Formats: sequence, C-alpha cells, structure tokens
Amino acid sequence: MSFADHFSRQSLQYTQFRPRYPRALFAYVASLVERHDAAWDCGTGNGQAAVDLAEHFDRVIATDPSSSQVAHALPSARVEYLVSAAEACPLAGDWVDLVTVAQALHWFDRERFYAEVRRVGRTGSVLAAWCYGLATIAPDVDRVVWQLYEPILGEYWPPERCLIEERYATIDFPFEELPLPDFSMTAEWTLAELLGYLATWSSVQRYRQLRGTDPLLLVDGPLADAWGPPAEKRLVRWPLYGRIGRVHATAMRG
Repeated sequence: MSFADHFSRQSLQYTQFRPRYPRALFAYVASLVERHDAAWDCGTGNGQAAVDLAEHFDRVIATDPSSSQVAHALPSARVEYLVSAAEACPLAGDWVDLVTVAQALHWFDRERFYAEVRRVGRTGSVLAAWCYGLATIAPDVDRVVWQLYEPILGEYWPPERCLIEERYATIDFPFEELPLPDFSMTAEWTLAELLGYLATWSSVQRYRQLRGTDPLLLVDGPLADAWGPPAEKRLVRWPLYGRIGRVHATAMRG
C-alpha cells in the first residue's frame, strides 16, 4: 500500500529535534491494561514513543511505512522495528495488550487501521492515540512561530493537519472511550534547537520542494529578535490531546 510520505527527507533531523513524550503518559496508558506482554507502536517514526513504552512492556513492535524513519530509529533491546503500513501489519491476531499511535493517527486509513487493531488486540486491550500542535514559549516568540505556521505555510500543510488543530476531537473513534488526563511535552531549547525542530515540519519541506527557497529565512530575523541571546535556553511546552479506548468491550479480569 502506498502512503503519503511527509517525513522521510528529514528523518535524521526528526530524530535530533522532535521532542520526547512525558514518561508519565506511558505509565498511565500501561496502567489501563492488565497484561504487559506486548505492545504495538504504530506510525512509530523514529521510535520516540516505542522506546519509552518498552519500559512497561516485555516486547514492543514498532512499525512505520518509511524505511528511512525506521533506519534512524532509537535503539532499544525490547523494541523490534518493522517497515509496515498501519493498515496491514504483520502481527499475529489476538496478540497485543496496547496499541499506541503518537502524532500519526490523522495519516491513517482509519477504518482499515481500526480493523487491524481489533484483529491484533487481546481481550481488554487498549488503543491510545495522541497528538500535539503548536508549542508555547513566550508571547513574542509564539507570534513569530504562528506567522510561519499559518500566513507563510498554511497552504503547504497536508489537509490532514486540520485533525490535529481540532485536537482529534472530531476524529472517528469507534471504541469504548477512556479518559486522557492532561499531559504536556516540555523541552529546554536554544534558538538553534527551535529552528531545527521547525525544519522538521512537513510544510517546511513541501515549501522548499515546490518553491526552491527556505521559508525559515522569512522569520529568521524576527525570531532572533524575539528570542534574545541565541544560546539562552527557553522552556518549550506542547499540550497533548487525544483519544483512548478499550478495543474490545469486555472488561479486564480482576
């Protein structure tokens, strides 16, 4: 199955500059299942979620359709990386306790993916999918980042991006819903690290490809003015949003 590949060009930068999810998130989703034998991290990218998920499960299968992303994935003794589409994974049926999708559910053919989740999920298994949008740093910096995000790059975002802007609230999700507490990713970055992260945006890559210029140059000066000393570390925060559901309605034993 072909897929819309928005990230292979920047796989190495993705590994270097994408923020890590809070460990408390993985502890929480792991607490929702009785068994911790196996988990499937789907659309794993460079394995950011998979390696932290492995702290709670004996085995994690991490899949992504991009061979470039998988080639740059973070190593872990408990994580096995496979190049595979979400809609046709090589896992056996009735096998996993938890399925996670970090910042990727909006890319999937969800009807086919959900069928795979039901097939591979054990009784009592859980699907947890989350996303994040724009970070907050400081008002002056945030205004410049917004100028890049919408006025400059708005037409270069894939249409699926709207599902993130809607915080997955409007996404089809045919499972018994469970609560998702408030979690946020945080990082302390220099200006160079922020620019490295912005360069991983799929819209930046598309702008470069179609126009032959770098859109980051359009905000380089204003962003430097707003930031202050470029080596100064600033707190960057991304609130997480998403959906969690019991795959099969049968309650856990206990």
